[in-house]
Amino acid sequence: MFSRFLSTAAIVSAATMVSMPVQAQEVTLTISTWAPPTHGINATMFPELIRLIEEATEGRVTAEMKYNLAPPPAQADIVSDGIADITWIAHGYTPGRFPSAAMAELPGFGGNTEALSVAYWRTFEKFFAEANEHRDLKVLAVHTHGDGMLHSSTKIENLDQVAGMKFRVGGGVAGHVGKALGLSAINVPAPRVYETLASNAADGAMMPMEAKVGFRLTEVAPHSYDMPSGFYRTSMATVMNRDAFENLSEQDQAALDDLFGEKLSAITGAMWDQFDQEGIDASAAAGTNTMTMASEEDQAVWAAKADVIVAEVLEEISKTGVDAESAYAYFRQEFESLNTQ
Repeated sequence: MFSRFLSTAAIVSAATMVSMPVQAQEVTLTISTWAPPTHGINATMFPELIRLIEEATEGRVTAEMKYNLAPPPAQADIVSDGIADITWIAHGYTPGRFPSAAMAELPGFGGNTEALSVAYWRTFEKFFAEANEHRDLKVLAVHTHGDGMLHSSTKIENLDQVAGMKFRVGGGVAGHVGKALGLSAINVPAPRVYETLASNAADGAMMPMEAKVGFRLTEVAPHSYDMPSGFYRTSMATVMNRDAFENLSEQDQAALDDLFGEKLSAITGAMWDQFDQEGIDASAAAGTNTMTMASEEDQAVWAAKADVIVAEVLEEISKTGVDAESAYAYFRQEFESLNTQ
């Protein structure tokens, strides 16, 4: 797939900078972003996207990142309003606005995030695009983070321990998962997780391994508990103001459309896999961090709870007019096929 491209991105980028002739850049797009500068999205994904945009348009289009233009839930709105041209959104941060996105967050998709993001894009095109949930936004890619886990200040060795513990729980399907586990949910945006845990306002956070680096959980939540089949993921999209795209030349629109879609979804998914590995490496290097894998007994307990969540979420998606059962079957088939490659 595209992960081999990712592994050589830095070399390709350096070579391109040396070999490409300097050309006038006619359009500079504004990328709004909200995670810390050290987060992989800002340190790796957006710089690579800028490079790819410049490469595709032979330098006629570029972009620059700007921080703190709006809080995470408002990112879609500021792009719709033209305050920024491109951003990344977490669908669950705006409840009820992107109901179909919940399918990509369901438990049971343990495995490769690159594969899942490609399967997600294909399902989005086949089943979700017509619902027009993104309205005037042009969807450049859909993706998720890696498997969500339980990260805590005290070690969790079995699921029975977590009932009643105070955890930062995100939106979307993560909320169903927290409820099924009996967690006392605290809903704070990802950039505030570190201070929430450092002040002992919560016992832990439900986040992927990338958060060990991106949100410094190695310091405040050193113990991780992993469910091999996956607790949940968070659905995200990279989106663009449609007018900003259509104001580009036809040549540049065509060049960027070759980049956007399945290819960019795969590239971004592969990066999330890379971010998780960096989190694993940072956890190991910290010396005080631990990882506990769910026992077979806990896996069986969770599988029963997960089945209930899947049924509930598919029923909710069906109310929007989407054939949720068919979409889910297609999504799983595509993912399982890609995840073995």
